[in-house]
Amino acid sequence: EHISKTQALLINMAAAKGLQAVLKSNLGPKGTLKMLVGGAGQIKLTKDGNTLLHEMQIQHPTATLIARAATATDDTVGDGTTSTVLFTGELLKQ
Repeated sequence: EHISKTQALLINMAAAKGLQAVLKSNLGPKGTLKMLVGGAGQIKLTKDGNTLLHEMQIQHPTATLIARAATATDDTVGDGTTSTVLFTGELLKQ
């Protein structure tokens, strides 16, 4: 099955928007906490974008690429995971 360039772009943009929507509410000092529940029932509360991206099971290739770029930013600079995801999502909207 082949899809057109426009359809592929829309699918990739939807994946980026989904990742952006998850992390958008974490940004800033008034960001909300997210509750992560593991397979064994363990509960973790966090608003750290890096932790969220590591714990999420991302399936889409574009979303995975964005998550890897964001965690690489955090590994290099020590911060900026959420900002990188939000910035990348906005760039894809253009």
